[in-house]
Amino acid sequence: MEELPAGAPRDRPGEPAQAFEVFVATQGDRLLRTAYLLTRDHALAEDLLQTTLLRCWPVWRRIGGSHEQYVRKVLVNTYASWWRRKWNGERPTEVLPDAEGHDPLDGHAERRDLWVALGRLPRRQRATVVLRYYEGLTAAETADVLGCSVGTVKSQTSRALAKLRVDPLLNDTSERSFL
Repeated sequence: MEELPAGAPRDRPGEPAQAFEVFVATQGDRLLRTAYLLTRDHALAEDLLQTTLLRCWPVWRRIGGSHEQYVRKVLVNTYASWWRRKWNGERPTEVLPDAEGHDPLDGHAERRDLWVALGRLPRRQRATVVLRYYEGLTAAETADVLGCSVGTVKSQTSRALAKLRVDPLLNDTSERSFL
């Protein structure tokens, strides 16, 4: 039996499972949205969140501080490890298969343009924009999640916003309040 750190709560049978279930029920949609914004694919976002939750479950009762912050950090780190890994699953083809499923951006040209522009950003810059502006984290919280300095977060965010400002899809006469 593993030893708990001093001062760690000793749970009765069923309590960690119940706390984890409540957390997933209350925070799951928000975490899925973050995963979706990072991966830009519903299936990958669901896989990313599932993998993250599987990694968090065994250590759930030992997590000190904010469970949400810990899970978000695992989510971003898992995402980063996925894109660092070389994957040869995609094969070029002349004819693309029919797209299946519902596109949530149908009929929303501005959102689609922003979505495409976000997809052009390097992954680290995309992660900082998602965490800072979609999740509403501070620079310090974003730095903690990404495992870098606040200065790195600020420079990555600045570079990302500069790229979005000159992106041809977003460079029209209408004002973008987030740029």
